[in-house]
Amino acid sequence: MLRFILSFFGGIFSMLTLSAGMAALTLGAIFYMYGKDLPTHEALSSYQPKTASRIYSAEGRIIDEFATEKRLYTPIEEIPDVVKHAFVSAEDKDFYSHDGYSVTAILSAVRDMVVTRGETVRGGSTITQQVAKNLLLDGSRTIERKVREIILAPRLEETLGKDGVLEIYLNEIFLGQNSFGVTAAARTYFNKPLADLTPGEAAYMASVTRRPSDMHPVRDRDIAVFRRNNTLREMFENGYIDRDTYEAESAAPLLSVQNGDYSSYAEAAPDRDYFTDEIRRQLDRDLVEDDFSSAGLSVRATIEPDMQSAARGALRKALWDFDRARGTWRGTGLSVPVETLSDEAAWRAALTEADVARGISHEGDWRPAVVLDIQDQQLVVGIEDVALDDPRGNTVPRSDTAWFSGDLYENFDRGDVIHLAAVQQDGAFERWSLRQVPEVQGGFMAMDVNTGRVLAMQGGFAFEHSELNRATQANRQPGSAFKPFVYAAALDSGWTPATIVVDAPIEVRAGGEVWRPMNASNRFYGPTPLRTGIERSRNIMTVRLAQEIGMELIASYAEEFGVYDQMNPYLAAALGAEETTLFKLVSAYAMFANGGERVQPTLIDRVQDRFGETIYSHDQAEGNKRVCVNCDDVALPEGRAPRVVNDRDRVMNAVTAYQLTSMMRGVVERGTASGAVNLPVPVAGKTGTTNDAKDVWFVGFSSNIVAGCYIGYDTPRSLGRSASGGALCAPVFQRFMEQAVERYGGGPFEVPETCQFISIDRFTGARLPDDARGPNVVRECFRAGEEPVFGVTFDGGYAMAGDLPLVDEVREARGVQVQTNSGGTATVNDNASFGTLSSGGLY
Repeated sequence: MLRFILSFFGGIFSMLTLSAGMAALTLGAIFYMYGKDLPTHEALSSYQPKTASRIYSAEGRIIDEFATEKRLYTPIEEIPDVVKHAFVSAEDKDFYSHDGYSVTAILSAVRDMVVTRGETVRGGSTITQQVAKNLLLDGSRTIERKVREIILAPRLEETLGKDGVLEIYLNEIFLGQNSFGVTAAARTYFNKPLADLTPGEAAYMASVTRRPSDMHPVRDRDIAVFRRNNTLREMFENGYIDRDTYEAESAAPLLSVQNGDYSSYAEAAPDRDYFTDEIRRQLDRDLVEDDFSSAGLSVRATIEPDMQSAARGALRKALWDFDRARGTWRGTGLSVPVETLSDEAAWRAALTEADVARGISHEGDWRPAVVLDIQDQQLVVGIEDVALDDPRGNTVPRSDTAWFSGDLYENFDRGDVIHLAAVQQDGAFERWSLRQVPEVQGGFMAMDVNTGRVLAMQGGFAFEHSELNRATQANRQPGSAFKPFVYAAALDSGWTPATIVVDAPIEVRAGGEVWRPMNASNRFYGPTPLRTGIERSRNIMTVRLAQEIGMELIASYAEEFGVYDQMNPYLAAALGAEETTLFKLVSAYAMFANGGERVQPTLIDRVQDRFGETIYSHDQAEGNKRVCVNCDDVALPEGRAPRVVNDRDRVMNAVTAYQLTSMMRGVVERGTASGAVNLPVPVAGKTGTTNDAKDVWFVGFSSNIVAGCYIGYDTPRSLGRSASGGALCAPVFQRFMEQAVERYGGGPFEVPETCQFISIDRFTGARLPDDARGPNVVRECFRAGEEPVFGVTFDGGYAMAGDLPLVDEVREARGVQVQTNSGGTATVNDNASFGTLSSGGLY
């Protein structure tokens, strides 16, 4: 009997042992099969989620933020305990004690599924399993995926530790309202840093994790409060908060940004502008391997907010005034269906959907509106976010439209979408006034001539209307604004500001066509010094000069200065026929202002990655370094600052740079920009106006700031007969520089030690006694050790009669066709003798 009993139980034991072995083998096979091709968990040790990139001003203030997913990465040591405890209590109260997965939670989830016959299906996943699922696996709800989770979870904790797993979780989790991670969510819901969150606010965020779309703090207030309080109870039961805190926080109302209890972070953030968007574009192109908006970079921008505001206002005023002077109403070109106008809710919904610029501010804050009715003396309008019974009314008086032609019926239709702004008089509302975005556009840019730091950049009338940055992306003909590079090549080749070049008619024949360059005045001025040629922007002198020194040399100068990547060496290019950008031209002018040293323009001082490591510094980049000569000199006299010098390449001789700067001062003082630019510091510059005035320019500089403007239609067409760089762009420069000079000052341009000064007659180029005085006298810089030669006239291949009128004897030219000794023809003044013509390349 005993033998039978022992045999029976031995059999059972053997079966159990065999079954356990088989189960272990089966389980091992399953784990092996599902585990052999799992993603590598070691990759999480260098985890880099999509994180918002932020742009800061020089003072450290956030001025813009770019985000594919609204996430701000925060290391675990910077996340307060109350936030950690809230999420652990809500999601995985045994987080700190399990090995990555919880058998109890899994069995509980299985029990619920069986009891509810599959109606309740939950994963029973720990925080570690959720990290594995979200980052290494797909989101499918299958047994296979669950097994993979269980296999990966212990490996993750072994690799990262508890804090490492929790850091990933708290930065990766989606918490509604396009907010990823706890830092972004705290800002979205409460506009607070993590350190300022109350236990109740942390508990609300932790409660959002399971069903973010059903936990809106306003729409779903009751369920949101209920789940918040459940999390608070868990925090109390887990010993993370005391009873008083639990009861107080549970009884507190759920305050939020969405309910208007806190101001929105977005309201305090400045609107996106051309400057910060250009930073994004450049970093996407040059520095970031993937997407700047998800790279988690911290960018210190060179922008000076006050200067950016000044640039925006100066350019907008010029474009606004030009558009108003045209006297034409164009509106937005948009409308809402007329049938919606009888239903306020319908037309407001249609207006909200209208793709019209919002947020523009010039002559008041602009609001979209719709024309509800047209009457003889007023428009009846519906204004976005303004009630129909608003005390300010909802009409636009006929008197407000006096600046454009036609009556209200001719210019408006019911349903038209328009812009309005409130006009104030002595601080009180006066009327609603019509606004329209100018059709003409332009760009403006200002930078430090020594460091290359761009201080301000405006790429059009309003970024809200058009994101095309016309300062960097619009290629336009610079016209006469290119001429300084022709003169720079000549001065570096041994010419002087007093060198005489003949201003007389010429013809250029190429490809079967004849080009006859003309001066803007349609007059000819005879032998004229280079100085006067650039001051008065003489086209014919410039073409003759280009012919003398060679377009290949000029092209090499333009490329060296960065005006063009590759310039075609055609004579017409000497007058600015090749296209470039304002960004390139302003940067090139900076090298005139700083004495001929290369300067690299930059919108960025420094870029740091998400870990705080500097990956770019403008000051340390090749070609930008500044070296302190005597910072280590312990004997430096008291009160004397160390001397900092630039470690940069020289692109032109210092004397040439000073000569050109002096000549361009004449442009401002008595040339094509005189009257428009008048500042309390020395300023030099050059106007530019292309054929038919399709583009107009002015680029100028003081001893420390260079700034430039261009204005033109996006699809080039004439701006009108009276348009010129001096009339349209120079006033923009003046308005901006008034504020720039007030802030940054200015001084005399540095004179090279190798300059020797000689008094010259600026009309004839003749040498004068050193004590000569008068409006015709100018002290010119000549290179020391080089004896200047006077009396030599250059004509680009044409000699002129000795009795040709000089600049102060000018009369309108009468063209005469003559034959050159090479068989070609040329048009000259009727008082030029045939015996003075010689052959040349111009014919």
